[in-house]
Amino acid sequence: MRMFFAVLLCRLLRFIGTMFGRGSSMPGLAALKIYPNVLAKVKYPPAVIAVTGSNGKTSTVEMAAHVLSSLGKKVIYNREGSNQTAGAASLILSNCTLTGRVKGDVILLETDERYAKHIFKYFSPTHFVITNLLRDQLTRNGHPEWVYASILPAIPKDTVLVLNADDPLVSVFSSAADKTVWFGMDKQPFSTKENTGVYDDGKYCPVCKSPMEYEYRHFNHIGSYRCTSCGHKKADTDYTVTNADLKNAIMTVNGKYDIKLSFSSIYNIYNILACFAICSLAGAKESAIAENISSYSLTNGRILRFTLGESEGVFLIAKHENSVSYDSALRYIAESGGKCAVMIIVDSVSRRYQTGETSWLWDVNFSLLKSENIERIYLSGKHADDLSVRFSYTDIDPATISVIPDIDEMTKTAGHAGHDMLYAVTCFSDKDKFLKNTEKTT
Repeated sequence: MRMFFAVLLCRLLRFIGTMFGRGSSMPGLAALKIYPNVLAKVKYPPAVIAVTGSNGKTSTVEMAAHVLSSLGKKVIYNREGSNQTAGAASLILSNCTLTGRVKGDVILLETDERYAKHIFKYFSPTHFVITNLLRDQLTRNGHPEWVYASILPAIPKDTVLVLNADDPLVSVFSSAADKTVWFGMDKQPFSTKENTGVYDDGKYCPVCKSPMEYEYRHFNHIGSYRCTSCGHKKADTDYTVTNADLKNAIMTVNGKYDIKLSFSSIYNIYNILACFAICSLAGAKESAIAENISSYSLTNGRILRFTLGESEGVFLIAKHENSVSYDSALRYIAESGGKCAVMIIVDSVSRRYQTGETSWLWDVNFSLLKSENIERIYLSGKHADDLSVRFSYTDIDPATISVIPDIDEMTKTAGHAGHDMLYAVTCFSDKDKFLKNTEKTT
């Protein structure tokens, strides 16, 4: 009876919450109050695929849901991004019969790194995907090795691990389960021998702390590595990007499946590769995966096109407190070609907790914006002065930088300046503060 009432309450509250555009976690929280062990009693479908990591969780899950749904599978996934215990309970129970059987073929469960161990004490995913471990939200998550230690207890021995072989810390997880499937990228024209980031989390082996050697890097510590002491190294990959042509927006998986890119970035390539692996492991034909993911545009708001005054623009989400995410957005802008202006906004550091901690700005490689195609840089938001100080330590011409703390005033100024192209970079917490002044086109 407790199962019946827990599912009934969850479904009812989920319905009410949907009507008012809120409540993705609250129904699950209420159901767990009624029956704390309810997730352990649910009858799950054959494929329960968990996805965690510092970056790429939401995008990877959305793309995999699109592909598998297009191929006829009934997919259940947390499209709202509510990825903690109560959110997982809401998702699962609201898609159950009153007797506790999930009505679907596949569950795709985006999982917060810190909460995975709490979710999976009730049930085991059939597959556990880990995208990457990067410096992310220092005041919340600490160092990536701390995040590694948080995820490790969540991994059941009988799950199939799906790991990014190019991340030396992620690859250490392989000892936690009986089977590991690897994905990664071969050396590409954009790969470098040396680290191009402000810091280097790949300098020392995560296993024995001895110096690491790199054959190549795709960004920061992601690439082909080998420990000089214990031999920890990049594994041979089952799903491999054999060619990545950012200029022509195309990537090739395993030497034969071409995928057109709607957004030419290294991040997007890794997200698509993880999606490809998930869908293949869920039973989809690989040719059909490539066809269905080609040119797919994400709907989660991380990349949007807009107009501001007479200028066209691209809005890019770059997570505050995550320098690798920021570097990816800045690198994309610098390499896009064509005259443009860039708007950097830091108003609220986080939407999860109150903090004015901005030391993470010093981990971002803002020097990437020293490019002939970038005519002006606008710095805005409550922390515009912090940004200004940080930019003063780059070699970017100060005459090209405008500091306008008020976001409305900044967007008005940029919109009247007649720039050929605009790029806006900020986090979800500040997204609507900027977009309310624009006309969104996609």
